[in-house]
Amino acid sequence: MTFEEMAWEFAEVFDELEISEINEMLARNVPFEKLEFFSQYAEGFASEGEVDPKTRARLPNLMLIGYLLRVLEERLLPKS
Repeated sequence: MTFEEMAWEFAEVFDELEISEINEMLARNVPFEKLEFFSQYAEGFASEGEVDPKTRARLPNLMLIGYLLRVLEERLLPKS
C-alpha cells in the first residue's frame, strides 16, 4: 500500500467515526503533550504569517492528522 492509498483509507475511516470514537482514538494514540504542542505550534506559525482565520483554526487538526498518518505508517512497516 502506498502512502497516498493509506491516507485515503485513513480519511474514509476517520470520516465515518463518531466524535466519541475520534476522542477515544486520540486518547489511545496521541499523548496529551503532543496535542498541546500542535495547538501552540500552529498558533505561533499562524501568527508569524498571514494565515486566514479559517485556516488558522484548522492548523492543529491538520498537524494532528499528519501525525496520526505517520504513526499508522510506522505501525504498518514490516519489522526487520
